[in-house]
Amino acid sequence: MEKEDDVVVVIEKMPFFKLSLAQWSMHRMVREKGVNPYIFAEKAKKWGFTGLEYVSQLYNPELSKANYSDEAMASFVEKCNAEAKKYGMENVLIMVDGQGELAVSDSAKRKNAVKKHFKWVDAAAAMGCHAIRVNLLGSDVVEEWKKNSVDGLTQLATYAKTKNINIIVENHGGLSSNGALVAEVMETVNMDNCGTLPDFGNFCIKRNNPKDYKDGCAESYDKYKGVKELMTRAKAVSAKSHDFDANGNETEIDYTKMLQIVKDGGYTGFIGVEYEGSILGEEAGIIATKHLLVKASKGVQ
Repeated sequence: MEKEDDVVVVIEKMPFFKLSLAQWSMHRMVREKGVNPYIFAEKAKKWGFTGLEYVSQLYNPELSKANYSDEAMASFVEKCNAEAKKYGMENVLIMVDGQGELAVSDSAKRKNAVKKHFKWVDAAAAMGCHAIRVNLLGSDVVEEWKKNSVDGLTQLATYAKTKNINIIVENHGGLSSNGALVAEVMETVNMDNCGTLPDFGNFCIKRNNPKDYKDGCAESYDKYKGVKELMTRAKAVSAKSHDFDANGNETEIDYTKMLQIVKDGGYTGFIGVEYEGSILGEEAGIIATKHLLVKASKGVQ
C-alpha cells in the first residue's frame, strides 16, 4: 500500500503466472450435453482466461471418422485458430491421448505410436502452440519402462524439434506418476524440447480397479514431492481440482504450498485450470479453481 497526496493507493499483488484453461474441464459438457468443442475459446474468454489447452480426444468423433486425414486435421486447425483469433486467446498446447503407448516394450508398436503423434506435433505448430502433452504408458516394469520412455521420447522430440514444438510428459497414472522416475527419464533424454507438465493431482501409481477409477487408489506418490521433482523440467503446469471447502480451498491439495513449489522452480508461464470434480457443475468448478489460484498466489513468497 502506498500513499500519494493523502490518497491511499492499494497495490494488488498480481499472480506470478498466466491463466489457461485445460479443455478437459469441459469434457462433460462436450460428451454428455453435446456442447460443440469448438466453442472452447468463447467459453474460456468468458470465464476470464487468456490461454487455451486443447484435449485431442474431445475432437476424436470427428477426426477418427475421417481417419485423421490431412484434410480433417487441417480443418481442426483452421477452426481452432479462427475461434482463438476471434476471442483474442492464445493457443498454448494440445493434450494428446489415445495415440498409442510411447513406453511400450514392443519397439515396432512404440515406433508406430511415435508416428501417430506426428500429426499432433504438426497441428500444434500450425496453431502456434508451444507443446503437445503426451502420456508415458506401456511397460509396468521399472527398468523396461525407463528404457522404453527414453527411446519413445527421443524419437518424438527429435521430430518435434524440426517444428519448434516441445514434447511434455504429464504424471498421468502408472509409472509416469512417480516423479523421481520421470525426472530420471528427462535427464537421460536431455533434449531442450522435452520436458514435463506437472499436474497437482495425478499421482496414483496403481488403482484398486484399473477399469473403475472411482474405486480408489491402491498406491500413491507424494504429490508435493512429485511436483517438486517434475518442476526441474517443467514447461507447463496443471492445477487439478475436485472439491472445495466452505472457504473455497481444494479439499485434498494445498494450493499455496503447490504454488510455492512452482514459483521456487522458476516457473512463470501458464498454469492450466483442470477441474475434474462432480459436486460442482463444470462452469462453477472452473471458476472456483481460477479464484483459488489467484487467492493462493497471494500467500506465495
